[in-house]
Amino acid sequence: MPFCSHCGKQVTPTQAFCGRCGAAQATDPAGPRPLANDPLAGVTPRTASILCYIPVVGWIAAIVVLASQRYRHIQAVRFHAFQGLYLFVAWLMNDQVLKWAMLPLVHLHVHELINLVLLAMSVFMMVKASHDEAYSLPLFGELAQRSLTEN
Repeated sequence: MPFCSHCGKQVTPTQAFCGRCGAAQATDPAGPRPLANDPLAGVTPRTASILCYIPVVGWIAAIVVLASQRYRHIQAVRFHAFQGLYLFVAWLMNDQVLKWAMLPLVHLHVHELINLVLLAMSVFMMVKASHDEAYSLPLFGELAQRSLTEN
């Protein structure tokens, strides 16, 4: 099934306009032609968005999404990919910088608390992405929006 070039919703191959956003679709009377060796052929935009928030390994999916031709024009998926990358960077900074900077404050367990907050944010965003919502997290969402506009 092809997807809308504007919002990413599934459309039929003969549909001239998207049912969700109304964007004109390229129609091919011969039907859709899948790309040979396209690893993302079976991945819907919603699934790609969810994969970007998987803790620890979601950054790989986010980079694949941002580099792929398939999602180049689907702003919602690219937003989730950028926001997932920024969440990973925050986790990395917490794990590599704050963990060692707070050695004298071991009894406070600030490092573990921040890890739990970042994990909760990732799970929350997976739920939002599964409902096709582009929820903007404080700071991370703003950075993701900026990254979208700069591309």
